[in-house]
Amino acid sequence: MHDSSSRAPASPSMHRLSVAPMLDWTDRHCRYFHRQLTRHALLYTEMVTTGALIHGNQARHLDFDAEEHPVALQLGGSEPADLAHCARLAERWGYDEVNLNCGCPSERVQRGAFGACLMAEPTLVADGVKAMRDAVSIPVTVKHRIGIDRTEDYAFVRDFVGTVAEAGCNTFIVHARNAWLKGLSPKENREVPPLRYEFAYRLKHDFPLLTIVINGGVTTNEQIAAHLEQVDGVMVGREAYHNPWLMQAWDARFFGDAESELTREVVEDAMLEYMERVAATGEPWQHVSRHMLGLWNGLPGARRRRQLWSDPVHRAAGPRGIAAMSRGPLTV
Repeated sequence: MHDSSSRAPASPSMHRLSVAPMLDWTDRHCRYFHRQLTRHALLYTEMVTTGALIHGNQARHLDFDAEEHPVALQLGGSEPADLAHCARLAERWGYDEVNLNCGCPSERVQRGAFGACLMAEPTLVADGVKAMRDAVSIPVTVKHRIGIDRTEDYAFVRDFVGTVAEAGCNTFIVHARNAWLKGLSPKENREVPPLRYEFAYRLKHDFPLLTIVINGGVTTNEQIAAHLEQVDGVMVGREAYHNPWLMQAWDARFFGDAESELTREVVEDAMLEYMERVAATGEPWQHVSRHMLGLWNGLPGARRRRQLWSDPVHRAAGPRGIAAMSRGPLTV
């Protein structure tokens, strides 16, 4: 647990760039890795259900390294009292923000009556937001889609945002696709419904005092720059995971820092030290290295590096041994 006094103060630019919450991906080790690449982008946990926090191992879900700041906890749930309880936990643990998931389309999430299906119940979402805001002083934000199923009506998302904003939510992260609640897998829901960035742009126009962050399909820093001319922030998902070096330019280009002289070798060395600390606690170091497979993406020898880190036959060499092998003569 972290004393909230160690928390980095929120700034108006905290949402300028962020990495999306992604189940099975953005765990604490992934976030520590991403923090080596960007000091300023906001990082998110995987979605954690209120039930898992109330009835499960809180430390397993909530512990993180102080170096991860600024970091936000994403909650899945719909019961206002439960959301308020979990928001208090987030604040007590030292998170910089708590975010409510109103965008996940999976049927498992629907059975729990939360995720994207909550967009059909904006008053319930507003009640949950109000309960959390009354419980904590850290920001409460909402991540949502632009619609559900095949209804592509801007008024739907406009009214959703308007209702939830009245409850005190000032920041909305807009995944600019509909969520199809039936007939598509979660993976297909990230690819099949068309992207409609103009809906997010219109939200910013109609709600100029709100912070509007756009999410979905962003793969280049040029796209980020173009979106930032229309909205307040950009959230990058799978590209940040599969091509993490994209983030190396963010602090200088989008936050005004001096040009970075960071190298992939320096990042890898920092992560080797981190893996040793993790292994000393009894946790397998592979829980860390799996997140780093994209570090050399696009460069000669990247495939061989991935093979070295992924193949169990090399595990006995340990992280430093594998790193030494991977830095030898590389061939594709």
